[in-house]
Parts: sequence; structure tokens; C-alpha cells
Amino acid sequence: MHSKPDASAGASDRPFNNLLRRLNAADFALLAPYLSLVDAAAGDLLYNPGDDVGTVHFPCGPSLASYLVPNEDGRDVETILVGREGAVGGIVSQGFLPAYTRITVKFGGPFVRLPITRLDMAKLASPSIRNIFARYADCMLAQMFQSTACNAVHSIEQRAAKWIISAMERTDGDGVVPLTHEQLATLLGVGRSYTSRVIQSFKAEGVLDTRRGAVVIRNPDGLRQRACPCNDAVREHFETVLRGVYPSEDNPAN
Repeated sequence: MHSKPDASAGASDRPFNNLLRRLNAADFALLAPYLSLVDAAAGDLLYNPGDDVGTVHFPCGPSLASYLVPNEDGRDVETILVGREGAVGGIVSQGFLPAYTRITVKFGGPFVRLPITRLDMAKLASPSIRNIFARYADCMLAQMFQSTACNAVHSIEQRAAKWIISAMERTDGDGVVPLTHEQLATLLGVGRSYTSRVIQSFKAEGVLDTRRGAVVIRNPDGLRQRACPCNDAVREHFETVLRGVYPSEDNPAN
């Protein structure tokens, strides 16, 4: 496996993915020969609904994957983002597993791929690997529960601030998030005009600015004050179940 020192590997000489780094040396050795590194572009399709899930994808560094649920009006509604804290595709699978949602690359960059069959074999050989991936699946379920509740009770402004913070925590920490108005609209499940009004209000308050294809965070504390507490709730659950795996500004390179 070839690695890139700035995004896919670090001091541990493992891919820059916190879930893989959470494995002990013996468990990682079971997977390492079968890991392959690819560079993915924003918008790349990983799975469509109904596809046979044969590969686990681990986002590395600032790369992000997104789960989208297609709707009858032709729109995709984003449910959760997955960055270097986890993986997408067949996390708890045993055998044939059709994809339920569309999974795409949100922010391009390095991804490590692993055949599902090799992950399943490693789970059979190691109870600790089974344990870690089961706990990660619990964390993903918590994200989905929280997202459902958030969409029901919080305002567009609160949710917009939450999504921007969630993306910011997974970038390189320079305050620049490669998030377009269209992408934020998909995350919120609203039209672009609504998103543009929210962005303009944040800009007027000095919370953020925009540049082509990106949002620039000017006042992180101000942004957090406008966000709902859902992102914090998810982070706290990760810390309880898989301490140190969820990325934050305080541990950008964990």
C-alpha cells in the first residue's frame, strides 16, 4: 500500500484514518496487506441504492463521504457525513449486503479501500476487531438518530451552522471548508435560495465569509453559538464509545 505523508499517513505509518489507527498492531496487521489507497474526487459515486457492497471505504485526512437518501421528487437528502473517524460500506456485514442509500465523496482526497471479504475474515479471527467495528456501527446509528431529531426540531440557521462545524472539524484546521452553497443546501434538504440567505446573514454578522467553492470561518465561537447542540451530542457519544476517534479542532491529527 502506498501512502501520502500529508494526508494518508503520519507518525504511526498508518493511513490517516482514526478508526484504523484505533486498532492494535496485531489487528491492523490482519488488514494491512489488503488495504489500497486511492485519490477520490468530490462527487465520485461509491454506491447507489441496491448495489452489492463489496468494499469498505475509509476516508483519510480531510476527505469526507456522504450518505444521501433519494426521494421521489428527484432530490437527494443528505443524512450524515463520514470522515477520518470511520468508514462507509459494509461495516457490520456478513455476506451479501445491498446498499440502501447513495454514498458519494463529499470532499475529495485520499481514501483507503478494503474488500469486505477481508474485513469479515479479520472479524472471525479477532474478537477485538469485531468489537471496534460494532462500536463504530453504534456511533453511526447515533448520528442517524440525532440527524432525524435535528431535522424535526431545529431551524435552518442552527442546522447550517452545525453542518459547517461538522465539516470544519474534519478539515486541516485552517478555517477553510470546501463547501458550496449547493452542497450545504443538500445537507439541509432545502433550496439553494434558503441556503444563500443563511450564508448572507452569517457573513453580515462577521461569522464567516465565502470564496469560490468554499466557506471561510471568521468567528468559530460565533458559529458555535448559532449551531444546535446535535454535533456536540454525537461527539460525546463517540468519546464514550470510541474515545479519541472523533476528530475535533483540539485533536486535528489524532
